[in-house]
Amino acid sequence: MPWQSPIVVHPPAADGGRRVTVRGREAGTAHSDADLVALLRRAGLGEADVALDDPHLVEWRGGRHVWSAPRD
Repeated sequence: MPWQSPIVVHPPAADGGRRVTVRGREAGTAHSDADLVALLRRAGLGEADVALDDPHLVEWRGGRHVWSAPRD
């Protein structure tokens, strides 16, 4: 099985929210870095456990810290 970051922030949806999975399980939808941190806390990860810019922990699909849908 290929290596995968434990946290995946999926590309922005039409409303700008981004689906978040933690270890392959749905954690919810985030609309900002603050939302993302709150979702990760609820998933059992504290602030000290997660650096949002660490590519070994967080895989950003569709761009890092982008919270709106891409425009055509």
